[in-house]
Amino acid sequence: MTSSELWTRATADRYDAEETETSSAAVLGPTLAFLAELAGDGRALEFAIGTGRVGVPLRERGVPVVGIELSEHMAAVLRRKIDEDTLPVVIGDMATTVVPGEFTLVYLVYNTITNLLTQDEQVECFRNAARHLEPGGRFVIELGVPPLRFLPPGQVAVPFDVSEQHLGFDTFDLVEQILVSHHFARDGDDGRYRRENSRHRYAWQAELDLMARIAGLELERRVADWDGSPFTQDSAKHISVWRKPT
Repeated sequence: MTSSELWTRATADRYDAEETETSSAAVLGPTLAFLAELAGDGRALEFAIGTGRVGVPLRERGVPVVGIELSEHMAAVLRRKIDEDTLPVVIGDMATTVVPGEFTLVYLVYNTITNLLTQDEQVECFRNAARHLEPGGRFVIELGVPPLRFLPPGQVAVPFDVSEQHLGFDTFDLVEQILVSHHFARDGDDGRYRRENSRHRYAWQAELDLMARIAGLELERRVADWDGSPFTQDSAKHISVWRKPT
Protein backbone atom coordinates (compact mmCIF):
# COMPACT_ATOMS: atom_id res chain seq x y z
CA MET A 1 0.00 0.00 0.00
CA THR A 2 1.36 3.40 -0.95
CA SER A 3 0.57 6.77 0.58
CA SER A 4 -2.20 7.42 -1.97
CA GLU A 5 -5.49 8.29 -0.32
CA LEU A 6 -8.26 5.80 -1.07
CA TRP A 7 -11.36 6.94 -2.96
CA THR A 8 -14.54 6.15 -1.03
CA ARG A 9 -17.70 4.58 -2.43
CA ALA A 10 -19.55 7.91 -2.30
CA THR A 11 -16.79 9.71 -4.19
CA ALA A 12 -16.55 6.94 -6.78
CA ASP A 13 -20.31 6.92 -7.36
CA ARG A 14 -20.44 10.62 -8.20
CA TYR A 15 -17.07 10.85 -9.99
CA ASP A 16 -18.38 10.48 -13.54
CA ALA A 17 -21.16 13.03 -12.98
CA GLU A 18 -18.60 15.57 -11.80
CA GLU A 19 -16.27 14.89 -14.74
CA THR A 20 -18.69 15.31 -17.62
CA GLU A 21 -16.56 18.04 -19.23
CA THR A 22 -13.33 16.04 -19.13
CA SER A 23 -15.25 13.02 -20.43
CA SER A 24 -16.64 14.87 -23.45
CA ALA A 25 -15.67 13.94 -26.99
CA ALA A 26 -14.00 17.33 -27.43
CA VAL A 27 -11.63 16.69 -24.53
CA LEU A 28 -11.14 12.95 -24.93
CA GLY A 29 -10.73 12.92 -28.73
CA PRO A 30 -7.15 14.27 -28.78
CA THR A 31 -6.25 12.21 -25.70
CA LEU A 32 -7.38 8.94 -27.27
CA ALA A 33 -5.73 9.73 -30.60
CA PHE A 34 -2.41 10.52 -28.87
CA LEU A 35 -2.44 7.33 -26.79
CA ALA A 36 -3.67 5.07 -29.59
CA GLU A 37 -0.85 6.23 -31.87
CA LEU A 38 1.75 5.42 -29.23
CA ALA A 39 0.18 2.04 -28.43
CA GLY A 40 0.27 1.03 -32.08
CA ASP A 41 -0.49 -2.66 -32.47
CA GLY A 42 0.49 -3.44 -28.87
CA ARG A 43 -1.19 -3.37 -25.49
CA ALA A 44 -1.65 -0.42 -23.14
CA LEU A 45 -1.50 -0.37 -19.35
CA GLU A 46 -3.23 2.43 -17.46
CA PHE A 47 -1.98 3.22 -13.98
CA ALA A 48 -4.83 4.40 -11.70
CA ILE A 49 -7.51 3.64 -14.29
CA GLY A 50 -10.30 4.85 -11.99
CA THR A 51 -13.78 4.60 -13.47
CA GLY A 52 -12.38 4.10 -16.97
CA ARG A 53 -12.83 7.66 -18.26
CA VAL A 54 -9.90 7.12 -20.65
CA GLY A 55 -9.36 3.35 -20.60
CA VAL A 56 -12.86 2.32 -21.68
CA PRO A 57 -13.06 4.51 -24.81
CA LEU A 58 -9.45 3.65 -25.66
CA ARG A 59 -10.41 -0.04 -25.55
CA GLU A 60 -13.41 0.73 -27.74
CA ARG A 61 -10.99 2.18 -30.31
CA GLY A 62 -9.37 -1.23 -30.55
CA VAL A 63 -6.41 -0.83 -28.19
CA PRO A 64 -6.15 -3.75 -25.71
CA VAL A 65 -6.11 -2.07 -22.28
CA VAL A 66 -5.28 -3.41 -18.82
CA GLY A 67 -5.75 -1.30 -15.70
CA ILE A 68 -4.31 -1.02 -12.22
CA GLU A 69 -6.52 0.72 -9.65
CA LEU A 70 -6.07 1.20 -5.90
CA SER A 71 -9.74 1.87 -5.07
CA GLU A 72 -12.10 -1.08 -5.34
CA HIS A 73 -14.99 1.41 -5.41
CA MET A 74 -13.63 3.19 -8.49
CA ALA A 75 -13.01 -0.16 -10.19
CA ALA A 76 -16.59 -1.23 -9.40
CA VAL A 77 -17.91 1.80 -11.29
CA LEU A 78 -15.71 0.89 -14.26
CA ARG A 79 -17.00 -2.67 -14.16
CA ARG A 80 -20.55 -1.42 -14.76
CA LYS A 81 -19.35 -0.17 -18.16
CA ILE A 82 -17.23 -3.06 -19.46
CA ASP A 83 -16.57 -6.68 -18.50
CA GLU A 84 -13.38 -8.12 -17.04
CA ASP A 85 -12.49 -10.16 -20.11
CA THR A 86 -12.61 -7.08 -22.33
CA LEU A 87 -10.73 -4.78 -19.96
CA PRO A 88 -8.98 -6.53 -17.04
CA VAL A 89 -8.34 -4.48 -13.90
CA VAL A 90 -5.99 -5.46 -11.07
CA ILE A 91 -6.60 -3.94 -7.64
CA GLY A 92 -3.34 -2.53 -6.32
CA ASP A 93 -1.09 0.51 -6.22
CA MET A 94 0.63 1.89 -9.30
CA ALA A 95 4.09 1.95 -7.71
CA THR A 96 4.47 -1.78 -7.00
CA THR A 97 1.65 -3.81 -8.56
CA VAL A 98 2.76 -6.03 -11.45
CA VAL A 99 0.49 -7.48 -14.14
CA PRO A 100 1.45 -10.20 -16.62
CA GLY A 101 3.04 -9.48 -19.98
CA GLU A 102 4.70 -6.51 -21.68
CA PHE A 103 3.15 -3.35 -23.08
CA THR A 104 3.98 -0.86 -25.80
CA LEU A 105 2.39 1.91 -23.69
CA VAL A 106 1.98 2.67 -20.00
CA TYR A 107 0.11 5.87 -19.22
CA LEU A 108 -0.91 7.91 -16.18
CA VAL A 109 -3.27 10.85 -16.78
CA TYR A 110 -4.98 13.73 -15.00
CA ASN A 111 -2.25 14.61 -12.45
CA THR A 112 -2.57 11.21 -10.80
CA ILE A 113 1.14 10.69 -10.13
CA THR A 114 0.75 13.40 -7.48
CA ASN A 115 -1.44 10.99 -5.49
CA LEU A 116 1.85 9.37 -4.46
CA LEU A 117 2.90 11.60 -1.58
CA THR A 118 6.63 10.85 -1.43
CA GLN A 119 9.42 11.22 -3.95
CA ASP A 120 10.49 7.61 -3.37
CA GLU A 121 7.05 6.33 -4.34
CA GLN A 122 6.98 8.48 -7.46
CA VAL A 123 10.38 7.04 -8.44
CA GLU A 124 8.99 3.54 -7.89
CA CYS A 125 6.07 4.42 -10.17
CA PHE A 126 8.53 5.17 -12.97
CA ARG A 127 10.37 1.93 -12.24
CA ASN A 128 7.10 0.03 -12.34
CA ALA A 129 6.26 1.57 -15.70
CA ALA A 130 9.66 0.58 -17.07
CA ARG A 131 9.18 -2.93 -15.68
CA HIS A 132 6.04 -3.37 -17.79
CA LEU A 133 7.32 -1.80 -21.02
CA GLU A 134 8.73 -3.76 -23.90
CA PRO A 135 11.91 -2.32 -25.47
CA GLY A 136 10.94 0.81 -27.41
CA GLY A 137 7.74 1.21 -25.38
CA ARG A 138 6.62 4.55 -23.94
CA PHE A 139 5.52 5.89 -20.56
CA VAL A 140 3.18 8.89 -20.74
CA ILE A 141 2.23 11.26 -17.92
CA GLU A 142 -0.26 14.15 -17.98
CA LEU A 143 0.56 16.63 -15.20
CA GLY A 144 -0.11 20.23 -14.32
CA VAL A 145 2.77 22.63 -13.84
CA PRO A 146 2.85 23.68 -10.16
CA PRO A 147 1.22 27.15 -10.16
CA LEU A 148 3.72 28.71 -7.79
CA ARG A 149 4.08 31.76 -10.03
CA PHE A 150 0.64 32.78 -8.74
CA LEU A 151 1.86 32.84 -5.12
CA PRO A 152 2.92 36.34 -4.04
CA PRO A 153 4.95 36.59 -0.82
CA GLY A 154 2.90 35.53 2.17
CA GLN A 155 0.14 33.86 0.16
CA VAL A 156 -0.38 30.10 0.44
CA ALA A 157 -3.54 29.53 -1.66
CA VAL A 158 -4.26 29.58 -5.41
CA PRO A 159 -7.83 29.29 -6.77
CA PHE A 160 -8.32 26.97 -9.74
CA ASP A 161 -12.12 27.03 -10.16
CA VAL A 162 -14.75 29.60 -9.23
CA SER A 163 -18.15 28.69 -10.60
CA GLU A 164 -21.79 28.41 -9.53
CA GLN A 165 -21.49 24.75 -8.57
CA HIS A 166 -17.90 24.54 -7.39
CA LEU A 167 -15.21 26.52 -5.59
CA GLY A 168 -11.71 25.08 -5.69
CA PHE A 169 -8.33 26.25 -4.45
CA ASP A 170 -4.95 24.71 -3.65
CA THR A 171 -2.82 25.42 -0.58
CA PHE A 172 0.93 24.72 -0.62
CA ASP A 173 3.62 23.42 1.69
CA LEU A 174 6.66 24.65 -0.22
CA VAL A 175 9.13 22.73 1.94
CA GLU A 176 7.57 19.27 1.53
CA GLN A 177 6.22 19.89 -2.01
CA ILE A 178 2.73 19.03 -0.83
CA LEU A 179 -0.39 20.76 -2.08
CA VAL A 180 -3.89 20.27 -0.72
CA SER A 181 -6.78 20.70 -3.14
CA HIS A 182 -9.87 22.08 -1.40
CA HIS A 183 -13.28 21.64 -3.00
CA PHE A 184 -16.61 23.20 -2.09
CA ALA A 185 -19.26 21.62 -4.33
CA ARG A 186 -22.95 22.55 -4.32
CA ASP A 187 -25.26 19.57 -3.86
CA GLY A 188 -28.82 19.92 -5.13
CA ASP A 189 -30.77 23.19 -5.08
CA ASP A 190 -30.78 23.96 -1.37
CA GLY A 191 -27.62 26.04 -1.58
CA ARG A 192 -25.58 23.76 0.66
CA TYR A 193 -21.97 22.98 -0.17
CA ARG A 194 -20.10 19.73 0.35
CA ARG A 195 -16.47 20.20 1.43
CA GLU A 196 -13.69 17.81 0.43
CA ASN A 197 -9.92 17.97 0.19
CA SER A 198 -7.10 15.79 -1.09
CA ARG A 199 -3.33 15.83 -0.67
CA HIS A 200 -0.85 15.68 -3.54
CA ARG A 201 2.92 15.81 -4.02
CA TYR A 202 3.67 18.13 -6.90
CA ALA A 203 6.75 17.63 -9.05
CA TRP A 204 8.57 19.66 -11.68
CA GLN A 205 9.37 18.50 -15.20
CA ALA A 206 13.11 18.23 -14.51
CA GLU A 207 12.41 16.14 -11.41
CA LEU A 208 10.27 13.75 -13.46
CA ASP A 209 13.00 13.49 -16.09
CA LEU A 210 15.47 12.47 -13.38
CA MET A 211 13.01 9.86 -12.08
CA ALA A 212 12.76 8.54 -15.63
CA ARG A 213 16.56 8.30 -15.91
CA ILE A 214 16.69 6.38 -12.63
CA ALA A 215 14.17 3.95 -14.15
CA GLY A 216 16.18 3.62 -17.37
CA LEU A 217 13.82 5.71 -19.52
CA GLU A 218 14.69 8.56 -21.88
CA LEU A 219 12.64 11.69 -22.55
CA GLU A 220 11.27 11.52 -26.08
CA ARG A 221 9.05 14.60 -26.16
CA ARG A 222 7.07 17.04 -24.04
CA VAL A 223 4.06 19.00 -25.27
CA ALA A 224 1.57 21.36 -23.64
CA ASP A 225 -1.55 19.31 -24.38
CA TRP A 226 -2.84 16.20 -26.12
CA ASP A 227 -3.15 18.15 -29.37
CA GLY A 228 0.64 18.38 -29.53
CA SER A 229 0.89 22.14 -28.96
CA PRO A 230 4.38 23.30 -27.93
CA PHE A 231 5.30 23.31 -24.26
CA THR A 232 6.44 26.79 -23.14
CA GLN A 233 7.17 28.64 -19.92
CA ASP A 234 3.51 29.73 -19.86
CA SER A 235 2.01 26.24 -20.25
CA ALA A 236 -0.34 25.20 -17.44
CA LYS A 237 0.37 21.48 -17.90
CA HIS A 238 2.44 19.06 -19.93
CA ILE A 239 2.15 15.70 -21.61
CA SER A 240 5.53 13.98 -21.28
CA VAL A 241 6.64 10.87 -23.13
CA TRP A 242 9.60 8.75 -22.02
CA ARG A 243 10.88 5.81 -24.05
CA LYS A 244 12.46 2.56 -22.94
CA PRO A 245 15.61 2.05 -25.02
CA THR A 246 15.75 -0.92 -27.37
